[in-house]
Amino acid sequence: MVVGTPGVGKSSVSAYLASCLQGIHIDLSRLIQQEGYSCGLDKKRKTLIADLDKAAKRVKEIISQSEGYVIVDGHFAMDVVQAKNVFLAFVLRRNPDELQEILRQRGFGSEKITENVAAEILDVCLFETVKVYGKERICEVDVSCRAIEDVVEEIMEVIENQKKCRVGVVDWLAKLEREDRLGDFLV
Repeated sequence: MVVGTPGVGKSSVSAYLASCLQGIHIDLSRLIQQEGYSCGLDKKRKTLIADLDKAAKRVKEIISQSEGYVIVDGHFAMDVVQAKNVFLAFVLRRNPDELQEILRQRGFGSEKITENVAAEILDVCLFETVKVYGKERICEVDVSCRAIEDVVEEIMEVIENQKKCRVGVVDWLAKLEREDRLGDFLV
């Protein structure tokens, strides 16, 4: 499983990882859109509200029919994929400055940018993933200023037991406090 805030590179990393492993890639956002697993529209955020139960049933079905690796990506994947179906969960992290610029380039509105960058700074995806799956299966990966191939190489080293999973790789909150820049991102 690959999780992280929007803009960290989940789908790109997951697609490349799935091709390296000759596995299946499930992009939860795309699955929800393509198969109609939404239960409304969040007008404020201008995004679909995922029907997590339907998405979870479909993902479970895909996993049960697969003989190889299934790579699931989404910032809410921990709400969809049962712990018993997760071998490892990779939480991608990105420097807030870099993330802010990526979200701007994608056309996100200022509120949505602030919300997602704050989630990254406050470790929201990491916290939620650890809460659901436990620390033992969680691997935090800093993707800041790195090529997709480099990130996937690190993930493959973990999968192949050449490198250990680690949590606590980044602490954007402490970094920004040290730089006296926290107010640039959190209001």
